Amino acid sequence: MTAPPPILFVDDEEHPRLAAVQALMLADLDVIACASAAQALARLDRDFPGILITDIRMPDMDGLALMAKALSIDPELPVILITGHGDVDLAVQSMRDGAYDFVEKPYAPARLVQAAGRALEKRRLTVENRLLRAGSDPKTAGDALEVQLRGRSPAMTRLRASLSAVAATGADVLIEGETGTGKDVAARALHAASARALRPFGVVNCAALPADLIESELFGHEAGAFPGASRARYGKFEHARGGTLFLDDIDSLPMALQGKLLHVIEQRTVTRLGSNDAIALDLRIVASAKRDLEQAVREGTFRPDLLYRLNVVTLRLPPLSARREDIPELFLAFLETAATRAGRPVPIVPGAVLAALATRDWPGNLRELRNAADRMALGLDPALAQAPPAPEASLAQQMAAHERLLIATALAAHGGSIKATLAALQISRKTLYEKMQRHGLDRESFRKP
Repeated sequence: MTAPPPILFVDDEEHPRLAAVQALMLADLDVIACASAAQALARLDRDFPGILITDIRMPDMDGLALMAKALSIDPELPVILITGHGDVDLAVQSMRDGAYDFVEKPYAPARLVQAAGRALEKRRLTVENRLLRAGSDPKTAGDALEVQLRGRSPAMTRLRASLSAVAATGADVLIEGETGTGKDVAARALHAASARALRPFGVVNCAALPADLIESELFGHEAGAFPGASRARYGKFEHARGGTLFLDDIDSLPMALQGKLLHVIEQRTVTRLGSNDAIALDLRIVASAKRDLEQAVREGTFRPDLLYRLNVVTLRLPPLSARREDIPELFLAFLETAATRAGRPVPIVPGAVLAALATRDWPGNLRELRNAADRMALGLDPALAQAPPAPEASLAQQMAAHERLLIATALAAHGGSIKATLAALQISRKTLYEKMQRHGLDRESFRKP
């Protein structure tokens, strides 16, 4: 059995929300509970693989407004509305506006589970059709990879090439990188580019697993395996059968569990707690670590045999400090997404601001940059301190690098428009073309899709 896609369930009232979530989870459905429309929208993008279920009557933004925003992000997203008795006519009208179904209060849990099941099946077919269309067109597949792992720097160009080559193999992969560099995004991109793309993608946040339930979460359990285990439960490994299992922050796993994990990876079998029957696993393991695992081995906090099993192939994600020329484009993309999510116009960012963003340090990497874009989209401009380039090269090299950055920033800010870039930089067309050629800049690379 494979893991179902997630359900975003939105209700501002705690008790109905908890009851609905419990009913869905008892049906072995994966649920993300949200207390507001804003929480749900923060999780929604066009790549969200699940469905949305929302109550209509909510403060700030009601379910109908949430549905409209969600469908503007992905018109094919199935949305189920939870209605009160007096809202039925409104719900029927909303179905004409794009809702997939509605459930009237008070409802039996089975009614909600059935509606969710049908919507999930529809979503599964939609996602599969998208993947098939992308996979049948090499150019589309390449474009999708560039959207997932943005950046035109040499470091990102090499990373995408490596990822594309590795995806075609069945090898297990270790992804290393600083906090916030997008290791989870790289793992999903690897899965989407592989032959397992239509199969499940399971995620285990090793740093957040509860210590008393960690084995049950990973390996599953039989009914009666321990107090409170009233029914059998699939673990993360079983849910991901046929697909990819992403072990995020694997360096956080305690040593005692590392040995059991090693056995599962070596044997490609898993045994539920309370059972003696080994279950065969057909899946790919992708693990991530924010620490240097070889150093962790030397320190005695990570098993060397587990490391050797995981790092058949190692991909290292560059920090933003190693690809500063990508920062303007990344920031503008984050800003557009944040503004759309907030229902606000996309702010115009002066080239000087983008240049300042590209020269400052971002210890939180992409996550910190995205937070800065969110604040700007909400009208809370981040404090920008323009730092000079580190004097690690000659003056001529530093000046050339800074000139290239300023031109790339202006092109990114204006979507590749030569006319707007000329006005921003206040130079002649001939000078701009000469400098673009000298620095290897192509206007087509900065055009907005």
